[in-house]
Amino acid sequence: HIPALTSIFLSCSSKSIMVRISTITLLLLSAAHGSFAWVATPLSSTNVMRATSFRNPFTSQLSMALDYNDPAVAEEFAKVQAIPIEEVEEELSLVGIRPPATMNEMDIRLYLVELRMRMSGKAPGQEEKKKKTSGFASKFEEMLNTNEAFEELYNDLKEKGDYNSMNVASEYINKKEDALARYGADYKALIRKIEAAVNKPVEITSPKIKFSGFPANMGGDACRMTLEALGAIADFSVSESEDFPILEGTAEFEDIESAKKAIEQYNGMDMGMGSKIEVLSLK
Repeated sequence: HIPALTSIFLSCSSKSIMVRISTITLLLLSAAHGSFAWVATPLSSTNVMRATSFRNPFTSQLSMALDYNDPAVAEEFAKVQAIPIEEVEEELSLVGIRPPATMNEMDIRLYLVELRMRMSGKAPGQEEKKKKTSGFASKFEEMLNTNEAFEELYNDLKEKGDYNSMNVASEYINKKEDALARYGADYKALIRKIEAAVNKPVEITSPKIKFSGFPANMGGDACRMTLEALGAIADFSVSESEDFPILEGTAEFEDIESAKKAIEQYNGMDMGMGSKIEVLSLK
């Protein structure tokens, strides 16, 4: 995967730096498809760098504008500027991005700035997404949405700005053997933490659960009856998801053992088409 940044306007002065990335295009290029042409054109006192690309059909676009007067963006830009270009390229390579030889150093650094902003959830327009319960694009996405211990570990790395470790964690979940071969020697401590998080037993200390993934066409009454077969229910609420044809809600049993049974029996149950039921304990 090779990034092409289109319409990058870079203006520098002694007091400020403003970069506007109006469109970012990620192209999947092979030796037989696609090429890049980078043109630097002077415009009065401002340098305007335009990146033009010949696209192939395998193209997706992300719209974004980075304002380098924004304190968060400026802070990340300063961090990337302080890193040797070799380390910048290595960090990009950890997520499968290998800049072409024609891409200049500033463009490579700008791309890493955006990558870090997106990974940390601080990019303009990014909103906190609702957790998914099915239709996961990867093992990593599933683990991040269904395992609280792993989510906590990953978010801790994100807060620290440890992007290398974030990438290692992602690759370890998706392709464990490959990750061990590449990072096993240098990231032993992190890998131990990942394994501990992934295998951490779920502690159930409450009779209350939340659930999602039961088919919407079964209806709320049938959903309650299904759970009541495991134990008496003191309180129950259910609704249909706005995003998927599934039911989601909460149930409070009269005892903790019934809640444990519900989690053991239904959490992770495959409903077909990549959809799984999720049943988690609530405190």
